[in-house]
Amino acid sequence: MDQRIELRHLRYFLAVAEELHFGRAAQRLNIAQPALSQQIRQLEKIVGVELFRRTSRSVRLTDAGATFRPRARDLLGRLAADLDEAGRVGRGEAGRLDVAFITSATTIVSERLRAFSRRRPDVQIKLHDGFTVDVLAALERGTADVGIVRDAEERDGIDLSPLRTERFVAVVPAEHPAARGQRVEAATLAADPLILFPRTAGPQAFDVNTQPLRDAGIDVQVAQECSNWHTIVMFVASGLGVTIAPYSVTTLLPAGARRLELDGPPAVSRILMATRRGDNRPLVQAFTAASEPVTDRGHHWDNSQGRPS
Repeated sequence: MDQRIELRHLRYFLAVAEELHFGRAAQRLNIAQPALSQQIRQLEKIVGVELFRRTSRSVRLTDAGATFRPRARDLLGRLAADLDEAGRVGRGEAGRLDVAFITSATTIVSERLRAFSRRRPDVQIKLHDGFTVDVLAALERGTADVGIVRDAEERDGIDLSPLRTERFVAVVPAEHPAARGQRVEAATLAADPLILFPRTAGPQAFDVNTQPLRDAGIDVQVAQECSNWHTIVMFVASGLGVTIAPYSVTTLLPAGARRLELDGPPAVSRILMATRRGDNRPLVQAFTAASEPVTDRGHHWDNSQGRPS
């Protein structure tokens, strides 16, 4: 079959099929009746059969026309839906968004997702977790659209914007001598095995995380390297060592672990949103703009005292 059928052929056919009157159909389409008749004859020539049975008194569908009518309506309906979806994707109202994040930022990621999904319920969100270096690499490769990282170093082509600042705390086993109190000096932990993520996961993040120990003159040596904070705090609870962690990681500690405030100079961590520089796609813009009030419970510092407020 010749493939020259155009959208106007389908619209004209459906108008005549619904009105069963060329004059009324032409008026509905706002075209001249002879032009409509010519287009219908052209469509029938392309299809190779008559779609309408015409007499001086009536117009009715042939069997072929009756078969074609629901298909024509379906084709136009699907096209309208596809055009609408394309427009919604272009406006950032639909489509797919790949979000890469570090597991220690799960709380803030869930807050962002909840706020974003309320505004863009038709957007499919694909989540990828990993280290800070993994998240930044995914952005650079184009396999992630947005990243949530911690204490990331600057990279060419990546924009970083702050989302939250939180303090570091110590996490020790429940039977640790320091666990009897509420606070501890980092120097007190010098003899304890340190459990932490590897420095390769994010060199700057590692250095910021261990700054309290280095400020206390401790030569940082990680005894057990783990790939996520859940494993780290579980190992601490098992009595295998201690760690320094962002506050948000410690809100739900296992029974065998205790959180202690750190004495000494305030040490803070920054959670950042990462995007590719110049990425102005509406979907990315909508996600970065989506926010809701965040209660940074325990995350603010009184700089005059060097203590959490």
